[in-house]
Amino acid sequence: MNAGSRIPLWIIALLAALCLGVLAWTTFGFVVPFKHETGQAVLDVYFAGYDELTVGRMQRLLEQNEVADNLLRAMYFGPELIFPALLATLLFLVILRLRTAIPDQARPTGSLVLKAIYALPFVYGVTDYGENISSLIAFGDSTSASFAAAILPWMTKLKFASLAVCLILIVRFAIIRYMALGPREDR
Repeated sequence: MNAGSRIPLWIIALLAALCLGVLAWTTFGFVVPFKHETGQAVLDVYFAGYDELTVGRMQRLLEQNEVADNLLRAMYFGPELIFPALLATLLFLVILRLRTAIPDQARPTGSLVLKAIYALPFVYGVTDYGENISSLIAFGDSTSASFAAAILPWMTKLKFASLAVCLILIVRFAIIRYMALGPREDR
């Protein structure tokens, strides 16, 4: 019996529900009010990425709008403190469960490949926290604000890239598992 096959589905379902709840809290408690207050979206939701000019515009906007600045800081010190850890854990457990449930001949081989696959959710979590910290520094009065503003777009790109690869792996493992085991053996 593999370690991943011992992960109960209710734990994965609970983590998924918690992630959805925290995502809803972030969206309806901070992202939507921020958009309503400023007419702009928070940088965290720019899936296609952004550049330093966008960061500079956001810096000027937050300097002029105290309500928006307070909303953004409250978001980073509220739901964004727990969401990256919850989602990284969920991604890791789903990858572990799906990967160990597929037949040996369809599994990725090589310990380096497996380590990279299992590390990917944690890369997402670390880069999401890095993006949050960079945002707080870039939009604050720190002497490191210009450096944080320069790396912020790269942190966001790395965050979404690692998340996308995790989701692709999950879909791939789910398809392989379905094809190997059939629809009736899903436990």
